[in-house]
Amino acid sequence: MKRWVPTLLVAWFGVLGCVQAEFFTSIGHMTDLIYAEKDLVQSLKQYILVEEAKLSKIKSWANKMEALTSKSAADPEGYLAHPVNAYKLVKRLNTDWPALEDLVLQDSAAGFIANLSVQRQFFPTDEDEMGAAKALMRLQDTYKLDPDTISKGQLPGTKYQAMLSVDDCFGMGRSAYNEGDYYHTVLWMEQVLKQLDAGEEATTAKAEVLDYLSYAVFQLGDLHRALELTRRLLSLEPSHERAGGNLRYFERLLEEEREKMLLNQTEAGLATQESIYERPVDYLPRDVYESLCRGEGVKLTPRRQKRLFCRYHHGNRTPQLLIAPFKEEDEWDSPHIVRYYDVMSDEEIERIKEIAKPKLARATVRDPKTGVLTVASYRVSKSSWLEEDDDPVVARVNLRMQHITGLTVKTAELLQVANYGMGGQYEPHFDFSRKNEQDAFKRLGTGNRVATFLNYMSDVEAGGATVFPDLGAAIWPKKGTAVFWYNLLRSGEGDYRTRHAACPVLVGCKWVSNKWFHERGQEFLRPCGSTEVD
Repeated sequence: MKRWVPTLLVAWFGVLGCVQAEFFTSIGHMTDLIYAEKDLVQSLKQYILVEEAKLSKIKSWANKMEALTSKSAADPEGYLAHPVNAYKLVKRLNTDWPALEDLVLQDSAAGFIANLSVQRQFFPTDEDEMGAAKALMRLQDTYKLDPDTISKGQLPGTKYQAMLSVDDCFGMGRSAYNEGDYYHTVLWMEQVLKQLDAGEEATTAKAEVLDYLSYAVFQLGDLHRALELTRRLLSLEPSHERAGGNLRYFERLLEEEREKMLLNQTEAGLATQESIYERPVDYLPRDVYESLCRGEGVKLTPRRQKRLFCRYHHGNRTPQLLIAPFKEEDEWDSPHIVRYYDVMSDEEIERIKEIAKPKLARATVRDPKTGVLTVASYRVSKSSWLEEDDDPVVARVNLRMQHITGLTVKTAELLQVANYGMGGQYEPHFDFSRKNEQDAFKRLGTGNRVATFLNYMSDVEAGGATVFPDLGAAIWPKKGTAVFWYNLLRSGEGDYRTRHAACPVLVGCKWVSNKWFHERGQEFLRPCGSTEVD
């Protein structure tokens, strides 16, 4: 049988072939998976049509033979007395039934399996699934969402309904467990039990959930609840070997705990915990950062708000901007952060995304100890670097940024385009190199990053703000606008107040591009200050 391979499917192989796993780090690249899956569905439907046609022929033959054999079996000798019937019986058994056998053995799935096998090499990996699960947990923590809210898909700004099944929630809990993250394991396994108790059908068994949950709460130090959950598990599966061993172990630990309490003549420690567990502390103080991401930032006093203005900006009377100045709005007073409106048109944005997308690769950070670029869990996005020769629109946008800032782009870095993935973020960081990273930009020979110009190339339905934790400032993406700030004081010292972060994208697809201006070439465009704090 001829294998059926959809032409669109082959076309998408070329796109997916450029991508090396880590789909979860870029929504832009994940859109390719949508089209690939759509083509795979078409291939499956074609297989079903072929299979149905084959079954229809087999069914028709079976009905015909059933009618014939019921008549011939009623009077075999009388039936075969007719020479035509005798001939046809021989012919059927010698020719027709073997032909039916060939039809039944015909592998109509070969085309679909071929398509699936070829495409599987471009499927997301275990790393992607783990990354996607971690992204949901990151959103859960940052935006204070409980598993039930996420499971029901009740997120702000969503256009489509999406819910997590029992098996999906179990997958979340198991991913957390495999990472040794018992806090999220408990939250998601409890959600699984909640949905099972509500009568939702699933392939996941309650005993399996209790197995994970009991051990996770034990790891969080809740011995009493671990014992209770293990007993529930054994009531469902009395022969569960591991649960039996755990029960004896937990009972022994509890007895030892009681003995210690009796020796201390107090029963205070025997009270059952309330099954409320604290989120584990990690390397980053998150309270301020995450509250800013939720829009709970510091509000400027009325006096400071009076210092913020909107104006037309002509870039120190740059001739090109005298005719068509840009709208400029103060976002923060000190350090001065401004937003410019209508910096890029929709056509320019789409063209830049189009030429950047094939070049997207997992965004990296510089290891402060080794100076080597590496991927990091605190930066979840893909980026590409565009040269002016790539397209006239790149040169045009670069020149526009030069006119707006009054700084030269000759010593600036290439235009970086970034697309954020599931829960895409970049945790608090500095754009400039600090004193312990003096060689960070040595190979460029252009000094430190003096300023950042950040273009927002998409709106974001929820989340995705640019926040400055040390200031309490939060700047929300608006398509076509750009924000600008200086990373260095006029003295050349780093302005440590400019530590900033890209908050996780809760709902939406976030695209940005940025230009980092360097010190060299700006000597007369932004003269040095006379003191260290200028």
